[in-house]
Amino acid sequence: MSLAAPASPPEELPEDLEEAILELKAERNAVLLAHYYQESEIQDLADAVGDSLGLARAAQKVDKDVIAFCGVHFMAETAKILNPERTVVIPDMEAGCSLADGCPADAFRAFKAQHPDAAVVSYINTSAEVKALSDLICTSSNAVQMVEHFKGRPLIFAPDRHLGRFVAQKANRPDLILWPGACVVHEQFSAKGLAQLKVRHPEAEVLAHPECEEAVLAQADFVASTTGIIDRAVESPAPTLIIATEEGVFHQIRKRVPEKELIQAPGQDESCSCNQCPYMRLNTLEKLYLCLRDLEPEVTVPEDVRLAALRPIEKMLELSA
Repeated sequence: MSLAAPASPPEELPEDLEEAILELKAERNAVLLAHYYQESEIQDLADAVGDSLGLARAAQKVDKDVIAFCGVHFMAETAKILNPERTVVIPDMEAGCSLADGCPADAFRAFKAQHPDAAVVSYINTSAEVKALSDLICTSSNAVQMVEHFKGRPLIFAPDRHLGRFVAQKANRPDLILWPGACVVHEQFSAKGLAQLKVRHPEAEVLAHPECEEAVLAQADFVASTTGIIDRAVESPAPTLIIATEEGVFHQIRKRVPEKELIQAPGQDESCSCNQCPYMRLNTLEKLYLCLRDLEPEVTVPEDVRLAALRPIEKMLELSA
């Protein structure tokens, strides 16, 4: 009878993880970039916290040897595309994105071939390979501006259909050709539940991300990117805010306006924490420590793909300056 191999002992970690991470960051000559959707402890350790556009700009200015990217894989790829000579690591390589995963490069290439005269604006929530097939990249904060750059030309917008619909309305482009993708977090907010919540809190202002479904956006007082939502939450005269986006933004809002009441927009399933991105939350302090210690998992991008993806990213950053 064969016996199963004994389980590996658990990884020994320092008692003070935050201090150990800061020491490793200095030792590795590293910069720590974190998205607003990361857990609060990671946000507080980061050298820069932002949305996709802000972090792309931060990555463009890095002068350290190592970039530890606390976000999801496509964000770390963008940092690598902008910094081919630097080591880019991510705490958990499985930290993906439903939008990027739902738009594989081969399928998108075939989709693009069906519209040979169309230019392509791809949301930053895509793989490096899809970016390489694009004419221009956008984020939720500049998507309307990027689409308006192609006035009078057929245009594919991928991969988020809800953001695409919102942009089509704002840019007066009802002819946008949309890839049928969606975010697993923003698509789950309940329009019915939101309507009921607004009745209970008539004094509240509703802030929503444009990746939400149309019935949710129709009830919002303010629709904007992650950074836009945070800024509006701070500036709003309303004492109560109902927020339809990933709850990681609450940390930054509470730091700036702790007196305001923040209410999560309800999800379709009241039994789950559906407004937490399951991919973003794969990154933890423990994994961040290990990735700085071991310099892995390392994010790499083939050079031909990197060069092809670099062009539309740099064009976006130039147009958004």
